Amino acid sequence: MPPAKKRTRSYDPAKIRAAVLAQFGNVRGAVHTLTPEQLAAPTRLGDWTVRDLAVHIAMTLELANRAVDAPEPAEPDLGPHDVLFASAPYAEGIAERVRETAERTPDLDALFAGTEERLTARLAATPGTRLLAIRAGAVPLADYLVTRTVELVVHTDDLNAAVPGLDIPYDRQALAACTRLLADALAVKAPGASTEVRVPPYAVVQCVEGPRHTRGTPPNVVETDPLTWIRLATGREDWKTSVREARVSASGERADLGALLPLMA
Repeated sequence: MPPAKKRTRSYDPAKIRAAVLAQFGNVRGAVHTLTPEQLAAPTRLGDWTVRDLAVHIAMTLELANRAVDAPEPAEPDLGPHDVLFASAPYAEGIAERVRETAERTPDLDALFAGTEERLTARLAATPGTRLLAIRAGAVPLADYLVTRTVELVVHTDDLNAAVPGLDIPYDRQALAACTRLLADALAVKAPGASTEVRVPPYAVVQCVEGPRHTRGTPPNVVETDPLTWIRLATGREDWKTSVREARVSASGERADLGALLPLMA
């Protein structure tokens, strides 16, 4: 895990709460329309079906519900970047729980409705400063919800990729928070100021060790769109392919981010 770094970006807790509920609502509405054949279709996530993926999305928010109900830890020891970087070791266990939950959950509508109802009630009654005990440590609810925008946006993209024509919309605030958190995570993983990474209209960060740029056009610049950046950061897309196919522009000797991606590997 990269070393902890002082958080430099703040998020509006009310907007993040609204974004999480809005994007979950977008996914819930889309899952409701899927046929048994579509739910049984494969995804780009190993052996997960669309149904497995839908169950996982609900589970990622049910974790917040359970954490709010559990005893509160004494002190925080995680920020949003720490939560992201800590997720990889638990992937196998998460996959197993998804399969188990999918087998015993025949009614996806009921699963999504219950999760949404519980989450809405808890968010209305729980301050953002409330500490949650998750597998990796203790994190404030407000920070944890920022990481849920990553889960929701990334898996919305996975669903859209798996089901032709599904086209689940992205809540603008959720997409913005997801993009910014992943861009900031890159700056944590590769601290420095020699390379500027631009993901308009949501994020600009400086990263990578080397000579610091102070004025004019930076000598090392990477620019891409939000969804391409999110796919690169989470391993859904390959760096060299994205550059070759002009979804990413990269100029300068320190503009090759291939060795740093995906971020949570």
